[in-house]
Amino acid sequence: MLAPAAPCGWGSGMRNIEEILAGADWCDCFQGEMMTPGTTSLDVSRLLLDHPPAWISALMALRNRVVSLFGLKTVELVAGASAGGFPVLSSSRERTVLGFDDRHLDFRIVVDLEEKGSHQLVSVTTIVRRKNLFGRLYLLAVGPFHRRIVPATMRPFCANVRPVSTGN
Repeated sequence: MLAPAAPCGWGSGMRNIEEILAGADWCDCFQGEMMTPGTTSLDVSRLLLDHPPAWISALMALRNRVVSLFGLKTVELVAGASAGGFPVLSSSRERTVLGFDDRHLDFRIVVDLEEKGSHQLVSVTTIVRRKNLFGRLYLLAVGPFHRRIVPATMRPFCANVRPVSTGN
């Protein structure tokens, strides 16, 4: 089972989960050091999400076909006014929040940048509020893939990618 959302205990990477997604009941976080530092969190978000490995694109296409049968929102992996097909909800130099609300769950992807001396740390946090049994079952089904997808999107651009404890 994945860690439920709570005031997360990793450095200064994730703050204010309740302000980002009130009532969230699940979160995880991965962190790495940018090999080539980005200028803003939105630049890094687009770098990570607009260029997924081919196997992730194939999984997302399959996911889109399956969830469309249930009337759920699909994610189009294209560049533009989003990052990786995920709408940008807010963005500052240090933090970009992406995501959307659906019938079964609401989710946010939070990309935080933190300067550590000559290094730039990037934290990618996923926050979820499950709305019903279908949302719980959906997260149970996609969880094993999610735990591989997030680090895989980071590794081409980040060194030392690792899961970060949420304090739970």
